Amino acid sequence: MRITNCRIGFDDRWVMVMVIPVLSFIIPVVFFGCRFNRQPLFSWDKYVTTMIITAILWMGNRYIMIYCRGKYPLFKEVRKRLVIQSTSMFVFTMIFNNLLGYLADDVFFKDGGTHFRTDILINSNAAALLCIIMIIAIYESIYFMNELRTSVEEGENLKRESLSAQLNALRSQVNPHFLFNNLNTLSSLIPEDPKHAVDFVQQLSKVYRHILEVKDEKSILLKDELDLLNAYTFLLKTRFDKNLDVIINIPEEKLQKRIVPLSLQILMENAIKHNIVSADKPLHIAISALNGSLVVSNNLQMKNQVNECTGIGLENIRNRYKLISEQPVKVTTSDNNFTVAIPLIDN
Repeated sequence: MRITNCRIGFDDRWVMVMVIPVLSFIIPVVFFGCRFNRQPLFSWDKYVTTMIITAILWMGNRYIMIYCRGKYPLFKEVRKRLVIQSTSMFVFTMIFNNLLGYLADDVFFKDGGTHFRTDILINSNAAALLCIIMIIAIYESIYFMNELRTSVEEGENLKRESLSAQLNALRSQVNPHFLFNNLNTLSSLIPEDPKHAVDFVQQLSKVYRHILEVKDEKSILLKDELDLLNAYTFLLKTRFDKNLDVIINIPEEKLQKRIVPLSLQILMENAIKHNIVSADKPLHIAISALNGSLVVSNNLQMKNQVNECTGIGLENIRNRYKLISEQPVKVTTSDNNFTVAIPLIDN
């Protein structure tokens, strides 16, 4: 029932309970001229027969709708789905309505001795088309209203996730440890290598500027995200020197793909935060493109004691990708490596 309700868009049992009996009363009166005081008389057997036929047609068309929505779930496939769905519903309704109509001929016209005629067939098919129109109108209007509401909610969630990513990135960059480490590195650079110190300040400024520039973006070019990563890597390698090895191997044609902002910076930050980085145990981080994803991998050498980990950074990346891509973020852990694969999005 959960899958059915998801594809229908709502619990439609109450609609069927209310609408089918009402249609079963309207159809004999409007389309077959049945009355309570003259021939052809409106009787219980006609009402029940009409209800059975209406219910069969309704449930059959409902199944077609559920099947088509499951087969063509994407927004870009809506037009294709509606064409195939409407055509299938029309063919099903015409075939079964005429078949059931012949079976119900004696029920409707036994009192007048009239047999199933062409005009009756036309009226019967007109009644069936009314059922199709009502089913499509009811189900599609509610479905699209629900889809619109879901789209608005996802847009709001995306805004919150983007803001959260921005705040998390800023928080990580301005926390006392980060500032202390970078200022300490800078203070040692100034007397020993003033030119390198200037480059260090420029790259630090570039990191902050990038965070402010992408704060309202849902996705950015991989090329731009790699520019930030290079600046961030410069800061880290200045601090850790040869103890940190970062290898970036991205084909030129992949640079125009898109990813969520700050994702690489967060993944790099997590690798530094949770692993030992020393001369005895250098940390190796590799970034490559594989099977439509950007793969970030590092060797595992976990610290015995790390700062409190809430998993917010990785979960934030997962949630933002759920809102803009059908491909999930994949996390793989082995004895020696930790790997995160994030989807590359087409423009």
